[in-house]
Amino acid sequence: MSSYGYCERTDPSFWAEPLNAWSNGAFLLAALAGLMLLRRAGRADWPAAILTALVLAIAIGSFLFHTMPQRWTLLADVVPIQLFAFFYFGLALRRFFGASAAGAILGTLFFLAASSALAALLGLWLPPVLRGSTGYAGFVIALFGVAAGLALRGQASAIACQIGLAGLVFALSLTLRSLDGVLCQRLPLGLHWAWHLLNAAVLYLLLRAAITHRRPSGGV
Repeated sequence: MSSYGYCERTDPSFWAEPLNAWSNGAFLLAALAGLMLLRRAGRADWPAAILTALVLAIAIGSFLFHTMPQRWTLLADVVPIQLFAFFYFGLALRRFFGASAAGAILGTLFFLAASSALAALLGLWLPPVLRGSTGYAGFVIALFGVAAGLALRGQASAIACQIGLAGLVFALSLTLRSLDGVLCQRLPLGLHWAWHLLNAAVLYLLLRAAITHRRPSGGV
């Protein structure tokens, strides 16, 4: 792995990660697509609007970090991703499974604790080059869990398929992210840019599921 954290970056200059930087444009496209879905829906949907705004924040934060890798840009990169994941999980409990507001909050807190515990456990036995991806392992499980839960209920098959597909794409994306440091010598440009492109597809699928399958009662 490069001493700068990603294969593509070999010096501290602004454009040292051109692929990692420009591939964040895919997040902008995902946010734009989400905005178009919101407009087509023709109704107020503030939770989905927040999620769409977070996708835009992911694009900006990731671009900043891959052009100016500093502590504050790292936070600008990571925090919107975490907020999207946990907010979406709570919304899924509420919108797809009909959980109460209190139930959705408690479920999200449990998900947060379980994801943190899983990341800590994986970090104990994975080599250092792979530990940067442990924090996302819980998200893969959550996506498949939500999809399986919907399928077992025998309803909302379209939502289950979209979220299951998002889980598959994210699993591939996380695999490529993990291999970025492992394959540096063979792939000097790395694979982190593929993480961006595939994650943009994941975010779009999740936005689409949330926006197009809102409960007809008009609830959150």
